[in-house]
Formats: sequence, C-alpha cells, structure tokens
Amino acid sequence: MAKEETGKRSREDVSTEGSWATTSGRVREAAPTAEVAETEHGRTTIAAGVVQKIAAVATREVSGVAALGGGAARAFGAIRERIPGSSASQTSGVAVEVGETQAAIDLDITVEYGSALVDLARAVRRNIITAVERMTGLEVVEVNIAVTDIRLPGEEKAPAPTRVE
Repeated sequence: MAKEETGKRSREDVSTEGSWATTSGRVREAAPTAEVAETEHGRTTIAAGVVQKIAAVATREVSGVAALGGGAARAFGAIRERIPGSSASQTSGVAVEVGETQAAIDLDITVEYGSALVDLARAVRRNIITAVERMTGLEVVEVNIAVTDIRLPGEEKAPAPTRVE
C-alpha cells in the first residue's frame, strides 16, 4: 500500500508494518494537549496522559496480553507498589505523541505463551485505535507494538513477601 505524498502514514500502512521499541512508561508529547473541538460555547482539549490511559486499558482488554512494559518497567512498578502511599503505574509500557488532531502510540507488552503474536498485535492495535478514536476524536496514525517478553505457564506473578505477619 502506498503512503500519502505528504509523508504521513495511512492506517493501512501502520497496521501492516513491523513494530519497534521505545522507552516505556514516559509520555512523549508533540503538544501538551490536543485541541479536539472549538465551538462558540468553548474549547475541548485532551491531555496526552488521557490518551495514554485509554491505550493502556484497551491493551489489557485483549486476551493474551499478560502485562504492559518491559522487564525494567515491571521491576520498577513492583518496587513502587511496596512503598507506602504509592501505587503501580497503570500506563507503564505506553508512550504517546499527541498532536492537534492525531495521536501515535508505542507499546511494550508481555504476552501469554501460546498466543499467535501477529494476531494478538493486530487485535491490540484494532482495540486501541477504536477506543482512542471513539473516546477522544483524535485520529490514531500509528500503534507500534514491541513484544518484549513471553509469560510461560507456571510463571505467574508471585505475591510480594510482606514485611510483617
């Protein structure tokens, strides 16, 4: 499929291309917010963090996704959970770029053993595009997915040891 002459990717180009990894857990923004609509009654803007959370939830909804983030991001999340008063990041492994009318999303995911990776990536990509476009009105031009690990049977997340009994 050919790319548009302006150099922007079409949805078809994005959904069939290979994926590449980015740093996980950080929000990269082209602009701090996207201006979605301006009417005589006011203006609507959407923060990049909102798009990041929508993408994280949409990713977790797909069967076969074991976790978001690479090994380091998950390790920091486990440490963060042990600190009183803090919680694990719900958007670890999701990076977004938000423009005025478009968004691009990069994911690092761990998958369950036995999942068909290409089909899983396609389902994740479709779910994210649908959720972000429906909820924000932004056009999703890219969803890059890096499969960073695979969870084997019996390799379930062990509960963290407690300091007190």
